[in-house]
Amino acid sequence: MNIQEYDILNELQRKEGQKQRELAKSTKYSLGKVNSSVKMLLEEGYITKDMKLTSKAEKEFEVKRPENAIILAAGFGLRTIPLNLEIPKGLVEVKGEALIERLIKQLHEAGVYKIDIVVGFMKEQYEFLIDEYGVNLIYNEEYKRKNNLYSLKMVEDKINNTYILPCDVWCRDNPFSERELYSWYMITQRMTRDTFFRLNRKMELVRIKEPEMGNEMIGISYILPEEAKLIRKNISKFTEDSFYDNAYWEETLFENSKMRIQPRIIPDNDVHEINYYEQLREIDDNSKHLSTEAIQKITEVFDCTTDDIVEVDVVKRGMTNRSFLFSVRGERYIMRIAGEGSNLIVNRYQEYEVYQKIKEYDFCDPVIYMSPDEGYKITRFIEGVRQCEGDNEEDLKRGMETVRNFHEKKLQVEHFFDFKEKINYYESLWQGTPSVFRDYHETKEKVFELIDYVNTLERPIALTHMDAVVDNLLMTEDKVYLIDWEYAAMQDVHVDLAMFAILISYTREEADHLMDIYFQGNVTEEIRIKIYAYMAICGFLWSNWCEFKRIEGTEFGDYNLEQYRYAKKYYKIVKEYLEEK
Repeated sequence: MNIQEYDILNELQRKEGQKQRELAKSTKYSLGKVNSSVKMLLEEGYITKDMKLTSKAEKEFEVKRPENAIILAAGFGLRTIPLNLEIPKGLVEVKGEALIERLIKQLHEAGVYKIDIVVGFMKEQYEFLIDEYGVNLIYNEEYKRKNNLYSLKMVEDKINNTYILPCDVWCRDNPFSERELYSWYMITQRMTRDTFFRLNRKMELVRIKEPEMGNEMIGISYILPEEAKLIRKNISKFTEDSFYDNAYWEETLFENSKMRIQPRIIPDNDVHEINYYEQLREIDDNSKHLSTEAIQKITEVFDCTTDDIVEVDVVKRGMTNRSFLFSVRGERYIMRIAGEGSNLIVNRYQEYEVYQKIKEYDFCDPVIYMSPDEGYKITRFIEGVRQCEGDNEEDLKRGMETVRNFHEKKLQVEHFFDFKEKINYYESLWQGTPSVFRDYHETKEKVFELIDYVNTLERPIALTHMDAVVDNLLMTEDKVYLIDWEYAAMQDVHVDLAMFAILISYTREEADHLMDIYFQGNVTEEIRIKIYAYMAICGFLWSNWCEFKRIEGTEFGDYNLEQYRYAKKYYKIVKEYLEEK
């Protein structure tokens, strides 16, 4: 049978005896297609002349009856900030009911009681579902580093006449049924860039390329055994390739550029995936989760109500924190929320001290509110801003002028950034886990040798940013801002040049050019070698930091290796210089 014939048979099992014109109206197929499909169903013995199902049709429904469901609920739900700061996204309530509970109840209504839920982030908060609904929880330890393809791998043996669905979807009507006839994937006709496929004229789902728009992905699907084989085959293939670490499970449904299963198209307003704060407000402006702790803090700071907080949107997640945009009374702001475990690597009271010291100067991001206890920071959004481009000569000149002007103020705070102390501290956070680098201890000795060397030199000690990277140099047409002072402390101010160079992956020649710009052509050989030493020291420091984040479950690609290579390469350069001197 083809898709039209399946749909007509399905409609007849819902209401037997319908005539062709009624079927055309209910299925939205043309009368011609309905007539040809009815003819085939009659010839193949699936229906009688009075449009009733035969035993052959009943057997078809029985063989393809839904047996179980898999709910994917392991992810952070980063786009749902600030909703996911207190609960996992599946427990966000719409109209007084948690999203995942509504889905479970709808599955039960369709006769599906065997339900596996793959959990990760805030997994303990899903525990009550075991007793309440008899579900089975499966913990995905990789949830911090990989996308839901890896969640599905953990239950791949359970895919067989199976519903697969995300935990964060709200469906007005029950999308599940006691009877299914083919594998399908749910979409709407709403067009978005937050997808990777679209519906073509042949009613097939095909891949798109950026910046094309495609159909909104809902994530609910029904899988029969034949398509389950393809999924398991692709899971086995993809999970062996790190390229797919951030892949969605839907990748397994594709053969070449086409999705193997049929689309199930539903009206835009019948289903909502709660990815953003504003989406929740749109379908339930009384949801208790619109008033999270972060939102309440905004109402206190701005003396407003939650209704005044609009245009809430996630900002790209940083290496340490999470942030979101919002507007109050026509003005836009960014709220920074301390990331999980960030208290181990950032002293928020020292950060607060730094902001108090620099707030009177115009090179800092405009801070509205800051709390060292909670790690919250609210800054005014800078309109028309862009990041410094490390390969743009004019940007480098403007950026280094700002950094140099900051250094020349020779600001003082109480805390010092001690390299040996920080390296040992980050290492202690590994909790006995050995380094991924075989010659780690040998390299560490060499780096400590460089630290002893630079400590013998004349150094301009003052408040140093310690994370002066292109991401933290924001530019408008007439101004440059140096933002994110989490690691700032007393140190040799020239460390900021080393940090800039290694964090943008500069070559030696590019690092030299950066120094020439900063020192306006007057850099001495001794200072250049000292900055090389700092490049080695800082590379090793951030490599240590990366190892801690890796153990936590956060990977940064080849960033760790790159920083470790800076340590070894620039130690050698400095050592050769000193031996020749």
